Amino acid sequence: MVEKTAKSSKTEKKTTTSTKKPARSTKPASKQAAKVTKKAQSSTKPKAKSISDYNGYDYKKIFWEDADRKYEDAADRMAIRRLLPREMDNFVDIAGGYGRLANEYLSRAKVATLFDYSETELAQAKEIYGDQLKTKSGDIYSLPFKDNTFDALLMVRATHHFKDMQKVSDELYRVLKPGGVAVIEVANKKTLPRMFRYWAGKTDQNPFSLEPIHLKEIDADGFYNYHPKYIEAIFRNSGFQISEVLSVSNFRSARLKAIFGNKFLINLESGAQKLLAPVRFAPSIYYKLVK
Repeated sequence: MVEKTAKSSKTEKKTTTSTKKPARSTKPASKQAAKVTKKAQSSTKPKAKSISDYNGYDYKKIFWEDADRKYEDAADRMAIRRLLPREMDNFVDIAGGYGRLANEYLSRAKVATLFDYSETELAQAKEIYGDQLKTKSGDIYSLPFKDNTFDALLMVRATHHFKDMQKVSDELYRVLKPGGVAVIEVANKKTLPRMFRYWAGKTDQNPFSLEPIHLKEIDADGFYNYHPKYIEAIFRNSGFQISEVLSVSNFRSARLKAIFGNKFLINLESGAQKLLAPVRFAPSIYYKLVK
């Protein structure tokens, strides 16, 4: 049974939990990764439950078209163009919604599949792209694809809905071919605004601790931000190698948009993504992972 949640203009992707255990890497984990995995596994619930069900919700119109998110959209696209392989035989966009980013990969992939939980968004994708894009619905914790299927995959603005990121990472690793590339965006808990609020005593959410932050005020069922060290240990525990990191949406602020405008911020973003990657302070951290 699917449990629907109230929609917020701040809420983004969707998925369901599952008790089915995905394939795991047999590679030895570091001590830090082992601790991370133990925490992630402890979050598993016995009953399947929707974290954020977007069936019947017009994410395309409400979140992107009716809001001022041109800067965020441009920032995502810059990162994807830098990190995705130029040529791909078989590609999948995981939790890709209505295919917002499809124009960034359709010309690079011989075959492209859009995977999402929401049938509503997949239907929108079919209306927009027709036969250019295959669609597949299912559970992120038990992907409906065989082992070693894809040359590359993309997952953007989705991790904040996943309580058990180790399971998700393991599944992404499983469906990639050896040598395959995964480009994954992660919602970062260690941002500068959150640091200042913590130092000023305005929040008790510690941006420096490794455990995820659950932002219940945004979505009571699932809206998680992850510390870079936490998520990187999870990726390595699955078997991934971290090839490249980008700092993305560095100037995501309504105040900055009002003062400088989107065009100016987008120009700043172009140079900042690689320059600021080592400090990992941006709201979105992009990872290029290799199996």
